[in-house]
Amino acid sequence: MKNKKKVVKTLTLSVFGLAMMNVAAIMSLRGLPMMAEEGLSLIFFVAFAAIFFLLPVSLISAELASAFSTGKGGVYLWAKEAFGNRFGFITIYLQWIQNVIWFPTVLAFCAGSLSYVMVLFWDPNQVSMLSQNNYFIVIVILVVYWLATFNSFRGIKAASKLSTIGVIAGTLVPGIFIIILGAIWALTGHDLGFMHVPGGGQARLLPDFSNFSSLAFLAGIVLLYAGMEVGAVHVKDLKNPQKEFPKAIFVSMAIIIVIFSLGSLAVASVLSPNEINLNSGLMQAFHDMIVKLVPAGFVNPIIAVLGFLTALGVVGGVAAWIAGPSKGLLATASEGDLPPFLAKMNKNNIQTNILWIQGGIVTLLALLFILIPNASVVFTLLTAITAILYLTMYLLLYITAIKLRYSHPDLKRPYRVPGGNFGMITICSTGILAVLFALVLGFFPPSQLHLKSPATYVVYVVIGVIVFLAIPFIISALKKPSWVKKPDSNK
Repeated sequence: MKNKKKVVKTLTLSVFGLAMMNVAAIMSLRGLPMMAEEGLSLIFFVAFAAIFFLLPVSLISAELASAFSTGKGGVYLWAKEAFGNRFGFITIYLQWIQNVIWFPTVLAFCAGSLSYVMVLFWDPNQVSMLSQNNYFIVIVILVVYWLATFNSFRGIKAASKLSTIGVIAGTLVPGIFIIILGAIWALTGHDLGFMHVPGGGQARLLPDFSNFSSLAFLAGIVLLYAGMEVGAVHVKDLKNPQKEFPKAIFVSMAIIIVIFSLGSLAVASVLSPNEINLNSGLMQAFHDMIVKLVPAGFVNPIIAVLGFLTALGVVGGVAAWIAGPSKGLLATASEGDLPPFLAKMNKNNIQTNILWIQGGIVTLLALLFILIPNASVVFTLLTAITAILYLTMYLLLYITAIKLRYSHPDLKRPYRVPGGNFGMITICSTGILAVLFALVLGFFPPSQLHLKSPATYVVYVVIGVIVFLAIPFIISALKKPSWVKKPDSNK
């Protein structure tokens, strides 16, 4: 019998494949109403976020992921290597907690979309009222979130399957559809909403830089572009990381920017800024366009299908992120940065106790929609807190990238930020300045909310940020040697 050589196939990732993974991790239609509220100046915000935030994060994440591709923990590992365990723990905690706070906001958008399924049975005006009913919003948040969590308990395959279906059917399809409708709306001579400014005046391409309140949405818009560091872990799966990763970055950036900018312009073309509701603004635009562009008998069925698909897209995104960031937090438990009971996993290798605590926080945050009558205020408040925490994490990430260039100069990096150390410092400095600018803006209430007491809003944001920032320091102060997981311990 002849000896047969085993042929080992090396699976490589294509540029387009990685680009699609990045798009799936970042893009969500929930941001379209938020950007549409800016009117014509949304073009400035999209460009700012892409150039000064999305690009720097993408490049440094690619280098760090390629340098530490054999380790687990993502940003936790990178930050720990640069500044030690505590710094790593704080970094991964910030990535995790911002995601937890994000769940109620994105699921509130899900409620707004899901309510439009009822146009098959109710008058559209009643549906619009339902989409803004706080009790309905809370019920949808809790039911969808906990169902997705229980699905995650079944294992990463179950979560991945739901996520894939959601991204394709619930994000890309409706996103492209609303762009087509927006183009038809404009080409058929309809009035463009983004050309109107509340209170009169001419639409501006640039925001009012003298008024921080008019810029405050920038922090939330920057948040829509967060998450590219997740895709960077696949950099070593490319045949030629040095050339192919930047290509994948620019392809995914192009898709994200096109869908976000054209999609939000489509919403803004139908609805003027003062008509947009952050929970249901996308479905409002769908409804108003379809009523005028489609025969009457087809309007409600199309709206119902789009409402369901958009809600499904949110569910897919939630499914992808429920177990994701908490995996990084799990890595800190084995290092002794968290109590041992948080390292518990079920038979499907899912961090059950962390997910239970995560769900408890989401449940409490959802109740804010009951305590604060204006759903848009709750949406914006939670978005602001989320943005500030996530931007703080990115600030630590930029500092980490610079430190590792000097503390680990000989570490093999399949992908390197161009320009040597000067290039790294330049990219990180650009990112740091953009993050600091957005951080300051995050504390200001957006002028579009028309709040009776802006100071109260600021107090809520400050309290929320302080509370969530204090938690990792309190945990570190309570840390015990017995928390370190023993090598033979599986539970």
